Amino acid sequence: MASGKVIAALAAGLIAVGLIATPGPAGAVDVLTGSLKTIAAKGEVVIGYRTSSVPFSFVEGKRADGSPRPIGYAIDLCGEIVDEIGRETGRTDLKVRYEPVTSETRFAAVSEGRVDLECGSTTANAERRRTAAFSPVTFISATKLLVPRASAIASYRELGGKKVVVTAGTTNERAVRDILAKLKLQAEILTGKDHAESYAMVKDGRADAFATDEILLYGLIANDGTDGAKYTVLPDKLSFEPYGIMFRKDDPEMAGAVAATFSRLAESRELRWTYERWFLKRLPNGERLNVPMSNDLHTSFQLIGLED
Repeated sequence: MASGKVIAALAAGLIAVGLIATPGPAGAVDVLTGSLKTIAAKGEVVIGYRTSSVPFSFVEGKRADGSPRPIGYAIDLCGEIVDEIGRETGRTDLKVRYEPVTSETRFAAVSEGRVDLECGSTTANAERRRTAAFSPVTFISATKLLVPRASAIASYRELGGKKVVVTAGTTNERAVRDILAKLKLQAEILTGKDHAESYAMVKDGRADAFATDEILLYGLIANDGTDGAKYTVLPDKLSFEPYGIMFRKDDPEMAGAVAATFSRLAESRELRWTYERWFLKRLPNGERLNVPMSNDLHTSFQLIGLED
């Protein structure tokens, strides 16, 4: 995508989440509406998380109560939003409950009110913004292909007659189908229930290639120990994928809390530090992704207050 188009897309996201205007102070709990009213009444925020979207949202060990322990870049950002919600509702004692979601279930979980924030690796494109709301862009990726290093596939142009797996409910399937149609190639499209299963389908030979967002592919490789070295990500970009934290549409007070959070994180430079923690420093398994912040993402963060 051309730089001008990227900036336009980022600006559209800022307008949608309300970062053009400064959020006003929250009133008393009894005049709250939407998600914040429910959260204030229950004293609980429900966060939807992914189990294998490294380094955005994935499970590492157990919590004190024995439940899975979600961690990651998006989980950290959502924790900051929870703190802001606590300030705006006057409930600084808010509890967080984590609910697992998949690529297929995440949208219904948000729209039906089963989770307040979806904290994973969700592409915030124009089509999805018609039915859900998103934070400012948190990361910019692209659909790419993962293949075994021993594979003869060196480009998407060589997918004819091959089996390509995508994760159900992702934008990557459309990207693959579009490129196959453009090149008039015939390939079999398979689906995995989550990124871990899709990756496993390449590992055990059921699929020749796995198409998903580039950063998720690198995360899977980094989290796979010595086996990860057997796989590589091809350089071709099949689509543009800007990520955001998802929440219910037409919920202005939640949008205000999200906007205030990102403004604070950008101005304090904590947004940059959070990025560096997950993309430049060691992951819990000791591996590093070593993915510097892209120029486009830096521009996005500058638009909400990050200084050089």
